[in-house]
Amino acid sequence: MDFRKTSLVVLMAALLPAGAALAADNSVLVYCSEASPESFNPQIASSGPSFVASSQVLYNRLVAFRESDNLPIPSLATAWEISPDGKTYTFTLRQGVKFNSNKYFTPGRDFNADDVIFSVLRQKDANHPYHKVSQATYEYFNDVGLGSLIQDVKKIDDYHVRFTLTKPDATFLADWGMDFASILSAEYADAMLKAGTPERVDTDPIGTGPYNLQEYKVDSIIRYQANPHYWQGEVPTKRLIFSITPNVSTRLAKLEKNECQIIPAPSPVNFDEIKNNKALALHSVDGMNVGYLAFNTVKKPFDNALVRQALNYAVDKKAIVDAVFLGSGSVAKSPIPPNMLGFDKDLADYPYDPAKAKALLKQAGFEQGFTTDLWSMPVQRPYNPNSRRIAEMIQSDWAKVGVTAKIVSYEWGEYLAGIRKGEHATALFGWMSDNGDPDNFANTLLGCDSVKSGSNAAFWCDKQYDSLIQQARIISDPAQRAALYKQAQQVFHRQAPWIPLANGKTFYATRSNVSGYSVSLNGSDFSKVRLN
Repeated sequence: MDFRKTSLVVLMAALLPAGAALAADNSVLVYCSEASPESFNPQIASSGPSFVASSQVLYNRLVAFRESDNLPIPSLATAWEISPDGKTYTFTLRQGVKFNSNKYFTPGRDFNADDVIFSVLRQKDANHPYHKVSQATYEYFNDVGLGSLIQDVKKIDDYHVRFTLTKPDATFLADWGMDFASILSAEYADAMLKAGTPERVDTDPIGTGPYNLQEYKVDSIIRYQANPHYWQGEVPTKRLIFSITPNVSTRLAKLEKNECQIIPAPSPVNFDEIKNNKALALHSVDGMNVGYLAFNTVKKPFDNALVRQALNYAVDKKAIVDAVFLGSGSVAKSPIPPNMLGFDKDLADYPYDPAKAKALLKQAGFEQGFTTDLWSMPVQRPYNPNSRRIAEMIQSDWAKVGVTAKIVSYEWGEYLAGIRKGEHATALFGWMSDNGDPDNFANTLLGCDSVKSGSNAAFWCDKQYDSLIQQARIISDPAQRAALYKQAQQVFHRQAPWIPLANGKTFYATRSNVSGYSVSLNGSDFSKVRLN
């Protein structure tokens, strides 16, 4: 070995930015993520960056989603049988799937039914020894109603698990493809419980996914290593690095310098710049999402539907979409995206009408207006690519009808926690589909049960609306379900717990030499990425 040459290479690498030094190594992929994860256990997380960093690289679920039509397909379950009454689901599990290891634990067996039982009961059973670990609330599990829906879950043998439901539910199968349904290791959990460190299951994760966690520095970097025995085949990129980069402009600058090779959610104002750079590529995916402003309907004056209707009339949504989305979105009028079952294309929208807004405010007793806060998201999303700009445009529109809005923002984790606690008066928020089913929007975001769990940012519970969406959950016929969701959207429109703002496409950018990366209902898939 020529030690002079080796020393020179090391010295040159040391003088380069970290991402640039790695760029020459095609076995290393750097992804500039938007935020630090709340947790590495997707059962107890609730944000997109958390799911990308946890469930989508570290774990698998019983089912995945076929990209062509978003229907459930096998993953850790190879097959399933549904009883004629729709209340019993029997899953056949995949054999030969191995868990990763870490410095605290080396698995002694392959994935089996015990892991499914543990992953379900930790979330469902309040008396389970792991239920309260990490102060978990299991927001998603509860939001989709699985706590009350699952009557029993039993291990038939090592590779068969049977769920018995309290009632038929058309969304049950798709739920098991969602991030929160990731399968954790029961064997690891038992070992950490005996060691007196159960929280390590959440902070030092072990899953069956394409990567395992090597290192995490808060608000800085996450390092992963490829799973050498991944059941779906060899992972081409042996090392995956998340460079946590909240600022959208900084992410693009890092991409241009090859300090990272993939970035999520570039700003629409930079689309032409990306397209005109031969070293970069801009990608888009038709999204199932909605961006909105939620009124906290348990706080005055937003407990008054007239006020909520007035502020809907007061916002020029088309101007916002034209100015902020720059062709990457369309005006929304419903909590259900246009490309989803049950969307009511004939639903009326609130036109921009400041005079009507003033008249309704006067009728509600606020002729002189009032002052409120307006929470602005600190992250970019396909449904909200520039939250600050959207907040400023809403602020300006409301000022024209006498309503003064103070724009505030917080770090993403604090923002989410504040909304769950109901600290906001109004807040910009949004949602991207988890399972391709309208229940994931209509119920998760606006159902009465979701008030308790915190995903209903409007804290709105309307009995008529809730009755309609709960009926839609237990009917398997698509046409009947669609009719019920259309009725529910009419109630939503009258009561106006939100201002629906936009439905956006999902955009991401890569270096031109990146292939195999995909974004879909399954999330971000790094397992097939190659740097050519």
